[in-house]
Amino acid sequence: MTRQDFLRLKNGTDVRGTAIEAENDPVTLTDEAVYEIARAFCLWLTTKKRIAAPTIAIGHDSRLSAKRIEKALIRGFTDCGRDVILTGLSSTPSMFMLLQEDFGADASVMITASHLPFQKNGLKFFVKEGGLEGEDITEILQIAAAGNFPRGNGTVMRKSYLEKYALDLVKKVRTACGKQQPLQGKRILVDAGNGAGGFYADLVLKPLGADVAGSQFLEPDGSFPNHIPNPENAEAMKSVCDAVKRHKADFGIIFDTDVDRAGAVSADGEEINRNRLIALISAILLEERQGAYIVTDSVTSDGLTQFIAGHGGVHHRYKRGYKNVINESIRLNAEGKYCPLAIETSGHAAFRENYFLDDGAYLVTRILIALAKCAEEGKELTDLISSLPEAEETQEIRLPFAAGVDFKTLGAQVIEELKEYANGSPFLSLAPDNYEGVRVNFAEGEGDGWALVRMSLHEPIMPINIESNVKGGNAIMIQKLYGFLKKYPFLHTEGMKQTII
Repeated sequence: MTRQDFLRLKNGTDVRGTAIEAENDPVTLTDEAVYEIARAFCLWLTTKKRIAAPTIAIGHDSRLSAKRIEKALIRGFTDCGRDVILTGLSSTPSMFMLLQEDFGADASVMITASHLPFQKNGLKFFVKEGGLEGEDITEILQIAAAGNFPRGNGTVMRKSYLEKYALDLVKKVRTACGKQQPLQGKRILVDAGNGAGGFYADLVLKPLGADVAGSQFLEPDGSFPNHIPNPENAEAMKSVCDAVKRHKADFGIIFDTDVDRAGAVSADGEEINRNRLIALISAILLEERQGAYIVTDSVTSDGLTQFIAGHGGVHHRYKRGYKNVINESIRLNAEGKYCPLAIETSGHAAFRENYFLDDGAYLVTRILIALAKCAEEGKELTDLISSLPEAEETQEIRLPFAAGVDFKTLGAQVIEELKEYANGSPFLSLAPDNYEGVRVNFAEGEGDGWALVRMSLHEPIMPINIESNVKGGNAIMIQKLYGFLKKYPFLHTEGMKQTII
C-alpha cells in the first residue's frame, strides 16, 4: 500500500474504510492495512508516548467484519512483541475507561465505524490521556506506510471489562439516589439497534430495579436488520418512540452502534433529542452549579441559548465535531471558566466529571438519576425542559459541489461573500458567535429565524441548517438564500429551488 492509500483511511480522529465488499464499494480496510496500522501504533506508542513495551487491549462492536479485523490487529501487535488483551464485545467508552484502572493495558483499540452502513468498519485509538487527535492518526498512517517495525512474539489473553464498566454506572446511580433500586416501578425501554448497547438493559437497568419489558434489538447483529443504530436517524427514532408508546414505558433510550452517543424518549413517546436533549442535561447540571458554560456544536437553536441563560448558564456555541466541542470545553476550563459539558446535537456528550469522554451510556445514566429524583418529587422528567422555546420549523439542506472542483477553497469563498452580503442587507444580520461557516439571522417578516451555512467536515457538501419561529418561515429564508447562492455554478442548488416550488 502507498502512503496515500493509508492516508485515505483517515476519518477525523479515526481510521475508517470499507471492510466488506458492497456494490461500487471495494474493500479498503484490508488485512494488510490493519496489520501495518497495528504495527505503526506499537511504534508510535514507544516513540511518541515513551511506553517501552505497551500492552494493548482490543474491543469491538457487533459489526460483521469485527473478528477479521481483530485477527489482523492481533498479528500486528504480537509480531511487534506486544501483549494483547481481548475484551470481546465492548462499547467505545469502556475501551477508554479500562485504561483508568488496573486492568493491565497501556493503550486500547476499538473496532467500530459508529453508525455507518454494515460494510464499513474502523479503528478508534486510546491512551490513558484520552482518544487520539487527528494529527496523531496522520502520524500513525505515515508510519504504517514507511514500515521498519520492531519484531517479537507477544501473548494474547481474553478478559472482559464491560461488566465492570456497567457496575460502575449502577453504583453511580445508587450513590446519587441513596437507594439500591431507585428505578423500582419504572418501565425503561432500551433500543440498541443490534449494536453493542444491549448490555445496558440487563447490567444497568435491571439491577436498579427497572422493568425493561419492551426493550428491542438488544442482540448484537452487524447486519443491522431492524434499523440503523443512530439516534439521528428518523426511522430509528420512530421505532423507539413507537415502542415506548406501545409498551407504555416511562422512558426510552436509544444508542448508536458503539454506545458513544445516545438519544431518549419521554413517556408520551416524544423524542428527547438534539436541542431538547441538550436542554435536559443542561438543566440538570445548572441546578447543581450556576454560571456554568455549556459548549455545543454550531447548529443548536436560539431557543436553547435562551433556555440555558434562563437557568443561570452560558451557552457557548462552537464548531461541529465531537473532538472540537470537547477541546473547546477543556480550553475554557483551563481559562478558569467552569464548563461541565461538551455536547453535540448528534448525541455525543462529554462530561468534565468523566474525563471529557463522549459516552452515551454515561449521559443516559446522568439523566436516569434525574428521572428517579423527579419521581420522588411527583414531577415528570420533561418538566425540566418545559420552558424550552422550540422553533416552529427546522430543516437541513445539503448542497453538493460539482465533481472535481476544489470544494474547500470555493466553499470558503462562498461563506466569505455571504458574510459581506449579510453586512449590507436590510433583513440579515450576522450572529455574534460565528465559529463555523456563517450564521445569519433573518428579521421578523423576512423568515424570522436563522440559517447556518457551513462546510461538511469530510464531504464535498455545503450543509445549510435553517430554523424559523413562524410557520412558512423556512421557505422564505430558503428563497432568499437561493437568490444569493444560485449564481455559483459549482454548487448544485436544485434542491433549494424544488423546496421553494
